[in-house]
Amino acid sequence: MTASDKAFTGSIPQIYDELLVPLIFTPYAQDLAARIDRRQPRDVLETAAGTGAVTRALHAGLPPEVRITATDLNEPMLMRAKSHLGDAARIGWQQADALALPFADASFDAVACQFGVMFFPDRIKGYAEARRVLRPGGRFIFNVWDRIEDNEFAHVVHEALQQIFPNDPPQFFTRTPHGYYDPERITADLNEAGFTDVEIGTVTHRSRAASPQHPATAYCQGTPMRGEIEARGTLDLAAATQVVADALERRFGSGPVEGRIQALVISAA
Repeated sequence: MTASDKAFTGSIPQIYDELLVPLIFTPYAQDLAARIDRRQPRDVLETAAGTGAVTRALHAGLPPEVRITATDLNEPMLMRAKSHLGDAARIGWQQADALALPFADASFDAVACQFGVMFFPDRIKGYAEARRVLRPGGRFIFNVWDRIEDNEFAHVVHEALQQIFPNDPPQFFTRTPHGYYDPERITADLNEAGFTDVEIGTVTHRSRAASPQHPATAYCQGTPMRGEIEARGTLDLAAATQVVADALERRFGSGPVEGRIQALVISAA
């Protein structure tokens, strides 16, 4: 991972929230919230909350007495999340680094993290922090994207960008979002952080959009891939997005499109 992989700045939070969240994140947010609800927690911490997909699912699905603390390292992303639920009294919002959480030991019954651990510069440290703030019997429940070949829109976007920039192909997707999916590696990292009970399962959904332009814009302009495209300078962002949209149209058609998305869901104690 590079420093630019965490650059959710400028218009990226808005495009991410409006296009990418409904495209790929919402069903997994609902899945995480349901898993946490079955734990019957009193206090839930969310790390790497992004624009609040899981926060919204937790707020909708957990009993009203459950307290939710939503955190993210990126202030613009957190402000976007807060704009959806800013009046919800039971949600606490705090800018925080998942590798150095500003909470006392044993403060939460569950820690949730949606597609965030791939961005941790030190995953073992981040896992150890999650374990530190968990109460006895609590669980750390998170998800990661499976390999890019099992995520059809992302794979087509990635391959199209390799063709656009053959001499310096962007590697953000395979390096970070789709770069941490080996169950043995994940288990070993969690064990090193002190977790001894690790459960890993695969969850597959269908991603749907009204047209190929939606996933093209979401992936090219609503993620740090935008910075990689702009840094190359040989084709502007709008033109690169259109080439990607054309590739998606060739694969999925010009009308409503859908493709497989797949992730691993991990529960650790």
